[in-house]
Amino acid sequence: MRPTSNDHYPLSAEQRREFATNGWLTLPGLLSEAEVQALEATYWQLLRREIPVPLRDYCDMTGNYDRSIEQFAILNVMLPRRYHPALQGNVYERRAADVARQLQGDGMVLDYDQLVAKPPHKADAVFHWHQDLGYWPVTPDPRTASFWLAFDETNEENGCVCFVDGSHGEPRLRPHVPLLADRSENHTMVARVDPAVDRIRPGRLRRGDATVHHERTVHGSGGNTSDRWRRGYIIAFRSEATVRAERAMGFTHSHNDAPDVLARIAESSRQRE
Repeated sequence: MRPTSNDHYPLSAEQRREFATNGWLTLPGLLSEAEVQALEATYWQLLRREIPVPLRDYCDMTGNYDRSIEQFAILNVMLPRRYHPALQGNVYERRAADVARQLQGDGMVLDYDQLVAKPPHKADAVFHWHQDLGYWPVTPDPRTASFWLAFDETNEENGCVCFVDGSHGEPRLRPHVPLLADRSENHTMVARVDPAVDRIRPGRLRRGDATVHHERTVHGSGGNTSDRWRRGYIIAFRSEATVRAERAMGFTHSHNDAPDVLARIAESSRQRE
């Protein structure tokens, strides 16, 4: 499927049912090759630190914050549209907003954006199983549409995102524990997944394709054992009321958010487990 206009990507009734049932959906051809290319130069500038990103908003998402950049396994840039305002309002944001409205109704706004890239031959570039709500504050309006746009062909070989079908519908958030230390020292959280019980499916994508998932859908990804990059561009939409509530408590999705704010978020999530 291709967009029928610059900002519109029509979803079928079947696609909307799939999102409601499984908690995630693949969006073939969300962006054209020309549209991906138009974003790619800026993507590389941010990844190479030609556009500066302060402190832990440029980090290694494996949690090894003290590594040198050359050793990073998962290069992570939080809030690129904050640090490079020219990204704001780009075609990906506009088209994703259209899909978010179709899936979750009116009143959805962009909450945060993020670049996540796994260089070739980084077997330790593992993004552990988690639900986004394990990182976020619990709010009354759960509507979410989180997009992952592929700049490279992605599959199990280079560490594509995998999803646990239907996990968004579970009555309680799965238990999440810090990978290495408390959240003030390391942001990485790990949720419990049982491959013998859970239905796990990979989100295989071609360049310009995307996935979209709910905040409670369990997902994660393996390392990159291939000769090629695995570059993704994330945009998350949530309800306007939820975003206002987040900001009121000082939570911006920045890895530089104050430790006391992160502690309150973690405690909020634990109460729902």
